[in-house]
Amino acid sequence: MQTILGSNGQIGQELAKELYRNYTKNIRLVSRKPKKVNEQDQLYSADLLSFKESSEAIAGSDIVYFAVGLPMNSTMWEKQFPVIMQNVIKACETNGSKLVFFDNTYMYAKNDHPQKEDSPFIAKGRKALVRKQMAQMVLNEIEAGKLEAVICRAPEFYGPAKTSSITNTLVFNKIKQGKRIIVPLSKQKLRTLIWTPDASRAMALIGNTPDTYGQTWHLPCDNGHNYQELIEFAEKITGRKLKYTVIKMWEFKVASLFSKNARELQELLPRYGADNIFISEKFKKRFPDFSITPVDKGIKKLLAGEHNI
Repeated sequence: MQTILGSNGQIGQELAKELYRNYTKNIRLVSRKPKKVNEQDQLYSADLLSFKESSEAIAGSDIVYFAVGLPMNSTMWEKQFPVIMQNVIKACETNGSKLVFFDNTYMYAKNDHPQKEDSPFIAKGRKALVRKQMAQMVLNEIEAGKLEAVICRAPEFYGPAKTSSITNTLVFNKIKQGKRIIVPLSKQKLRTLIWTPDASRAMALIGNTPDTYGQTWHLPCDNGHNYQELIEFAEKITGRKLKYTVIKMWEFKVASLFSKNARELQELLPRYGADNIFISEKFKKRFPDFSITPVDKGIKKLLAGEHNI
């Protein structure tokens, strides 16, 4: 049995497809209101803030994938994520299940230093501190020999369907909606983005490869591109000139006075003012046959439903 916690999110959905295609038909999907991805999926409704429900959801699982997401709300993250993480860790240890933790890069420094698996945690901001805490909880249990686990870390997403990220929201969704693109801070700084189906495929591969455990892995990405290049890719695909506006930090700060969403973005924005270089060479060397989606092809797939293509 392989179990996905947070199965309704885009990563969980893609993960369920990949596991079913290549690894197992015995899949359990867990969320408050889980929905089937594959016909044979088992559905389990659980509140992961409860250890009892977490343990029951995990019982009988060989591998558990943590793909739980919460709304961009710092207070909610501080109150709920550490409790959920602790419950899941304890439940995995109790049930003898392996844990595959899907993580992000919030705890890394927000500068132009290349991000590697051994980069130090220099968390600034409330959400960054929560993600640092969660990752450290997993690492502590691995080091103590209590938990067989692996950390799969990804940079910012772009992708189809319910993929949620600043770039998807401000750039690609705007293109699909026929609206002016919003570029955060700079059109010249490099961004390393990960195609969400690639992230899920890579996580399934790592989870089903025994010698990957006890480590942190950066999930595989194409080379970084700046927003100007991304927009030019989109222009070639759509066949039209796309309008955009670069929004400066001070403009976001003004918006934060009136918008809760803008306030929640504040701690994330500094990384858009510097090159964001995410290194995934460790994965590429270990799994040289893994096919990474080039950014231009990902954008073409993402915009495929647009009538002008």
